[in-house]
Amino acid sequence: MGSSTKGRTVLEVGADGVALITIVNPPVNSLSIDVLQSLKESYELALRRDDVKAIVITGANGKFSGGFDITAFGGFQGERVSAAPKPGFISVEILTDTLEAARKPSVAAIDGLALGGGLEVAMACHARISTSNAQLGLPELQLGIIPGFGGTQRLPRLVGLSKALEMMLMSKPVKGEEAHSLGLVDAIVSPDELVSTARRWALGILERKKPWIASLYKTDKIEPLGEAREILNFARAQARKHAPNLKHPLVCIDVIEGGIVSGPRAGLWKEAEAFQGLLHSDTCKSLVHIFFAQRGTSKVPGITDLGLVPRRINKVESEPICKAADVDIVIEAVIENVSLKQQIFADLEKYCPPHCILASNTSTIDLNLIGEKTRSHDRIVGAHFFSPAHVMPLLEIVRTQEDISPRCSSLTLKLLFCLSNMVQMSIRLIGQSPNLECQWARLDCVIWLVLVLQSQLASNLLRIFPERTCKSMLIPIMQEDKRAGETTRKGFYVYDDKRKASPDPELKKLIQKARDISGITVDPKLMELSDKEIVEMIFFPVVNEACRVLSESIAVKAADLDIAAVMGMGFPPYRGGIMFWADSLGSKYICSRLEEWSNVYGGFFKPCAYLTERAAKGALLSYPVEQAKSRL
Repeated sequence: MGSSTKGRTVLEVGADGVALITIVNPPVNSLSIDVLQSLKESYELALRRDDVKAIVITGANGKFSGGFDITAFGGFQGERVSAAPKPGFISVEILTDTLEAARKPSVAAIDGLALGGGLEVAMACHARISTSNAQLGLPELQLGIIPGFGGTQRLPRLVGLSKALEMMLMSKPVKGEEAHSLGLVDAIVSPDELVSTARRWALGILERKKPWIASLYKTDKIEPLGEAREILNFARAQARKHAPNLKHPLVCIDVIEGGIVSGPRAGLWKEAEAFQGLLHSDTCKSLVHIFFAQRGTSKVPGITDLGLVPRRINKVESEPICKAADVDIVIEAVIENVSLKQQIFADLEKYCPPHCILASNTSTIDLNLIGEKTRSHDRIVGAHFFSPAHVMPLLEIVRTQEDISPRCSSLTLKLLFCLSNMVQMSIRLIGQSPNLECQWARLDCVIWLVLVLQSQLASNLLRIFPERTCKSMLIPIMQEDKRAGETTRKGFYVYDDKRKASPDPELKKLIQKARDISGITVDPKLMELSDKEIVEMIFFPVVNEACRVLSESIAVKAADLDIAAVMGMGFPPYRGGIMFWADSLGSKYICSRLEEWSNVYGGFFKPCAYLTERAAKGALLSYPVEQAKSRL
């Protein structure tokens, strides 16, 4: 039963009088607008049919529902589907007044995923049966919104306020067994018994052998108002501490509180109103962009679209080896020294079989230069692993391209330059500011991160791109003083036994020494910069370098640079990545500011040709470069 479009529900009535409604929308049975409309139609039909005693809702192919289809967000915003149902309609009229208030009991049979809207549908049923490995959660805050189909009201009433806040604010799902212990599901069964158990449970509710519970009106898990407010206020303090620039976590807490104070039905409408407002926020647009950009990184034109079958890799070596004839790939990870890497690759060529891939973990050196003393350019690649992996889950894979002239630097080098420009501008602002303590404190507050580049890294960039590299001696001087950061317990900060950082008064002497050696003149105007200007002065050169990466087709698309910025340099995902953020400001504005600084401070700030051309046309920086072919 339902629509004939891709997303639909199917209704089947068994001899036991139980109607089975199956959500069908591959691959994860997402709740598209078509599915939701079909769900309502199937449910109403089941309620009208005299041969239906009870209802079970499940998902096709072992997945209940992965949540609302975020590609339909435009419909909610009135941009794509003018007749799209609003969150309030779905939450109240479909889930509350149709499913939960029905005169026939319903049970959700959950396997695989029950996330976001999928879990909200399940919570509107009168009971939930799950497999042990099912994942249940409300991860909407990862997209800059809040649960919009009743999740802010039902989850606290099923699992308690503290656990519900944790699951929503941290986007933390639970497995079936934990969900059972929390009271989110009523029983755990094996996948092959899931639907049959749910059918019997639904009939048990009808016969009053099982409890008939409307989760929206449960009260036994909700603390008294005074205690509840203490929990909510603590959650607010934590949200402000850990996400000071984000509004939607606080909105989520307010909506939960609204339901506790004014009643759950009032809470549903408050939730719907807040959800609709957050859909239009810059944070939501940025995080949705990052969501799709991350998905898009797996598609590389000219590679993933050719249907190639990768050769199986049976053995990997992570260090230079003397002999292993059967090795399939070797990853070199020594220090950033050109001659050392060249010697290693020359040796590897002698001992490794012809099919073996020779990979370098370099972050700054041109792969063509590394392989200069070999005859194996066709099997030398860059495999740059970022560290720590759980914080920066990014792997850059780069290959040489001898047929392109002039020979290109690797993607790794280019993306590293983005990092480098940010750091170099930080060092410039520190080195040329008359009041060091004040300016350092302001820098530390308004930029997202400060990196210490290794001396080899800085020298490599200076050798390859002298006109685009800051020549401050601060980093080499800090290296001489054994300031490597947390590992030596001192860097730009000093660190105690618990790795807690605090300002180091000795740093002022090193900065003055770097000024004296480099002949840097103190610029009083730098102390007049606003916080906004500090951010722009540090990150607009990064945008400029990202434009070079895109124009030279070293990156496939702008969205890949956004992901590299978020995962590789800690750029806030709620800004959408470096290029997405730049386009929110406008190419004309960025170019004009860089030109202004270039006239005062020199060529480091000079906008590249790509940025200048886009600014002249008022065009987006992320618009595809049609005439160029990707070097990947």
